[in-house]
Amino acid sequence: MRRIKTQEAIGMVIGHDVTEIVPGEFKGAAFRKGHVIKKEDIEKLLRIGKEHIYAMELQEDELHEDEAALIIGELVCGDGVCFSDTNEGKINIIAKQKGLLKIDKELLYEINNLGDICLATIHGNRVIEKDGLLGGCRVIPLVIKKKKIVEIKKVLKGRGSLIEVKPFNELTVGLIITGSEVYKERIKDTFGPVIEKKMRGFHSKIVKKTIVPDEMEIIKKAILEYKREGLEFIIVTGGMSVDPDDKTPGAIKSTGADIISYGTPVLPGAMLLMSYLGDTPVLGLPGCVMFAHNTVFDLLLPRIFAGEKIVKRDIISLGYGGQCLKCNVCNFPNCHFGKC
Repeated sequence: MRRIKTQEAIGMVIGHDVTEIVPGEFKGAAFRKGHVIKKEDIEKLLRIGKEHIYAMELQEDELHEDEAALIIGELVCGDGVCFSDTNEGKINIIAKQKGLLKIDKELLYEINNLGDICLATIHGNRVIEKDGLLGGCRVIPLVIKKKKIVEIKKVLKGRGSLIEVKPFNELTVGLIITGSEVYKERIKDTFGPVIEKKMRGFHSKIVKKTIVPDEMEIIKKAILEYKREGLEFIIVTGGMSVDPDDKTPGAIKSTGADIISYGTPVLPGAMLLMSYLGDTPVLGLPGCVMFAHNTVFDLLLPRIFAGEKIVKRDIISLGYGGQCLKCNVCNFPNCHFGKC
């Protein structure tokens, strides 16, 4: 600690809480230990009787908590992510855009394992809105050694971003509704409106919709026609069970599509089929998507619209956290569902 005239203390670090007393109104800290004195603070310090302050002097190999937190923010925040100003050694990590939140859990573990740093996040692989809170970083001691920053850089080197938000692409979507009962107008199509609403959530629209009977060749023909027309996302609804009359899985397979998974460890949504026809995602949706608020379809959509290629491991890993509790008041995506 060094005693210094208040007028000469701009840029110095206060080494103790500075108390302010306003009789009958307030008694507490006007400035907290570790506060970096700014020009605009001088008048207030003098007004509360502080002609001198006791400042901390940092050594050449040390950083103040605020400066360290800002450096860490620059290191861990990738595309689509920013961070707030510091407050007592803490920054908030914030989404710059709506998109798919990606967090490297292994990097997060390794950085927290270094000590003296608290880096906390929400779960990744979910939709996040612009300005949404993604996490925070707090430097635990008031002063941290510069070598800690060097250690963080070593952990991150060549390993991509720890936190990023991928923007969603606007895709042209083709929807094929299967079911002889709908095709023959015995019942009204209730699947289409559900899918249309979900597409609007990603600023995309269904540009072509076809209703077909439960006949494998007709379903196959419709899928291939959509592919030839250049549609970027093809969704086929219904006919996904093991009932002999349900032809959708066989029709998708017969197009030559690469079947990533027929069946998922997620409830609701166990009978979903995920495939690719070339680079075009083709999904077969079970009936639960029509009436359940959230299903595996809602877990895969953000990743598809963010341009990620879904592989089988992505599907299998959804089993951990894959049971929807069907809460009376749904808080999805701010819940455990789909968070692995």
